[in-house]
Amino acid sequence: MAACIFCKIIKGEIPCFKLFESEKTLAFLDIQPLSKGHALVIPKHHGEKLTDIPDDHLGEILPVVKKLAVATGANEWNLLQNNGKGAHQEVGHVHFHMIPKPNPEQGLGIRWPQQETDMDKLKALFEEIKGKI
Repeated sequence: MAACIFCKIIKGEIPCFKLFESEKTLAFLDIQPLSKGHALVIPKHHGEKLTDIPDDHLGEILPVVKKLAVATGANEWNLLQNNGKGAHQEVGHVHFHMIPKPNPEQGLGIRWPQQETDMDKLKALFEEIKGKI
């Protein structure tokens, strides 16, 4: 995509602090980090949501995240990937954040509003989803 900032980074049109690169994957430091070592791992194939990316372009993502976590010395970290503006995706190109969590003030803060559930409804949902996999 011509206007995609991550595609421009992949093409070398915009500089980045490149940490890893292969034929299908690029990892670089986030320029607005939540903590020291916050990095982005992206597939080179352009797609807005994870479901838009071919499976063979996703194979290196988790191993690269693991390498980044080890290389940064992160003892605790979050792996974040958002799909769509309503889910807080800012850049319309699939990307994974590896965010070290060195202390309560730095890194990713999460609110987890759990909901009560009805087991019969949960079982029906389970059967619906499992039937589509």
